[in-house]
Amino acid sequence: MSSDFVKAAHAGISIFRAADAPGLMQSGHMHIEPYNDLQRAGMDKAIAAGMLDGDEVKVLVSLPGFSLTHAWFKKGYPLPLHSHDSDCLYYIVSGGLRLGTEDLGSRDSFFVPAGVPYRYSVGDQGVEVLEIRHETNFNFVNLAKGAAFWDKAAAACESLRGEWALAVPPSHNV
Repeated sequence: MSSDFVKAAHAGISIFRAADAPGLMQSGHMHIEPYNDLQRAGMDKAIAAGMLDGDEVKVLVSLPGFSLTHAWFKKGYPLPLHSHDSDCLYYIVSGGLRLGTEDLGSRDSFFVPAGVPYRYSVGDQGVEVLEIRHETNFNFVNLAKGAAFWDKAAAACESLRGEWALAVPPSHNV
């Protein structure tokens, strides 16, 4: 095989390094739809209690019409009911979660169509998921409307904050 053929075969290949991946909010790929007053107050309370210490989300790949995100939600992270305006295929790298009545773990997947409300409960080891979308940009619609959810979320964040500070992704424990 000639070296010209090898060069042509590699044309257009892109490499994305995890170390260079920006945070989801820094990437500008996710637009957060406006919160109502109750949601804003609840989110502010949860953030003050340490919610931002409970997750790490990085955009690993960003191409026109395609994105790959890695999300690590730490043990007990209170993910609110929400939806997005694009389909998403989730692949569980490590750890586990509960989606409805289903317990899912490493190498399991689930698909959420655009506009479908969902939430999942993060397992005792936390969970790392890959989010695969056929869109570069997408929205986040917060659908958690009750004060009870936000009070419980803030209490969980407060109680887990110290543990979250020392947590490592479940894939590092394998």
